[in-house]
Amino acid sequence: MIRLLEPSDSISELTLLIRRAYKVLADLGFNYTGTYQNEAITQERIAEGECYVTVEEGRIVGTITLCIPPLHWGDSHWFTRPGVFAFGQFAVEPELQGAGHVARLMDFVEERARQLGDVELALDTSEGAVHLIQFYSKRGYRFVEHIHYEDKTYRSVILSKAL
Repeated sequence: MIRLLEPSDSISELTLLIRRAYKVLADLGFNYTGTYQNEAITQERIAEGECYVTVEEGRIVGTITLCIPPLHWGDSHWFTRPGVFAFGQFAVEPELQGAGHVARLMDFVEERARQLGDVELALDTSEGAVHLIQFYSKRGYRFVEHIHYEDKTYRSVILSKAL
């Protein structure tokens, strides 16, 4: 079941889920925010839009945040364009990746963005995370531009999909 994050949900548990899911990226040498974020950062990122969670057997096993414009992510002007929404803080329990949760969360957030009148749905990821770029490309996301966030050890790509 996918639903909005509720006030009674544990931010601590959500933060730990995100860190577990991003550990593989940390092991590859990427310092994504999700690899080290604390509860305060999780709260800040939730406040950027609508945070959804996947619940299985009473446990949160996935999350994605649909970020509502205007977005000011680094020096990119793509995120501030009218009709461009983005998503972030996307995580699924590592042992459940490949079991359909990732695709269901993506389908859900793309449909929700359409309902809100979104024209494009965008994201950023490390240009070195080839497996992620391939995954998003197969879902119809295309390269828009490169961007480098000051606190990151890698250059990012912005990918976007017309909805």
